[in-house]
Amino acid sequence: MPYLIDGHNLIPKFGLRLDSMDDELELVTLLQEFARLRRQQVEVYFDGAPAGSAGTRSLGTVRAHFIRLGQTADNAIRARLNKMGKSAKNWVVVSSDHEVQGAARASQAQFISSEEFVKLAKEAMQSALKPNNAEKVLSKQEVEEWLRVFRDKG
Repeated sequence: MPYLIDGHNLIPKFGLRLDSMDDELELVTLLQEFARLRRQQVEVYFDGAPAGSAGTRSLGTVRAHFIRLGQTADNAIRARLNKMGKSAKNWVVVSSDHEVQGAARASQAQFISSEEFVKLAKEAMQSALKPNNAEKVLSKQEVEEWLRVFRDKG
């Protein structure tokens, strides 16, 4: 399922700092990896964009919406859900903000907290680090059983 993400709500949950100059791009980098690994569409919303910086940008596999100063990401997410109509039920909204969760519920979209999303993203990244063809380690009993099979065949 594709994700609509309340960016500034998620940044501190990943251990990033909201007062960092590159906090939004650091989050987008993490979201790009998540989107790649899970093969999911991701849209993230950040409010407080200064004049000239507001707008939507495709940053790799992530669509980032920078909402102009004076407006909120919450309202932009709500508007996006309303625009989706019935297809909103196919999306997952990520936010720990109760108003955003309420908007998701009202539009019949699924929602998870930012903390839950961080767990999901970390699991995806951890599983990517595990070798896909890891050899199973046989118990001593299994080894003896296979040795018996090969001895009997020979």
